[in-house]
Amino acid sequence: MGLLTDGAAQICQRATLVAATGVFLVAASSACRSSWQDEPPCLPPDYAVSPLSAKPGDSITVHAEDARCNPRYGQDALVQVTVTDAAGQIVIRETAPMNDAGGFSFRFVLPQRASAGEASVEAVPYALDWCDDTGRNNRMAHPSGLQRASCAARTEPLTVNP
Repeated sequence: MGLLTDGAAQICQRATLVAATGVFLVAASSACRSSWQDEPPCLPPDYAVSPLSAKPGDSITVHAEDARCNPRYGQDALVQVTVTDAAGQIVIRETAPMNDAGGFSFRFVLPQRASAGEASVEAVPYALDWCDDTGRNNRMAHPSGLQRASCAARTEPLTVNP
């Protein structure tokens, strides 16, 4: 299943609105059936933080296995990892390579300035509308630059020890 060109995607969308002949409708429906439009919504895979407890200067890994669905993030996809400490300060905000299916592994050193207490780690696809709160797969590149709308990003805890 390959991605449709913009022109082909427009034809598929219009085919459901305009039925000039039964033959055209059947042909267009068949062509669209194998497109990205028939795939269910696909949220990013769950990710894990290891270790769950660390002190400043320790190495932390955030990683995810490939999604079980087909998110199609692309060959140059990135994940953005953000760590917010117990004082509410962002101490890490970096991007790292992510594969087409959402799998990644990102290692960082917890900064000395991280406040002790419960921190949160967020990992989301970078510069993509990954949320799928619309109920349709919206992974296609869009010239207007789609933005995440009303989907709350999941966070994982990280205990920062003094």
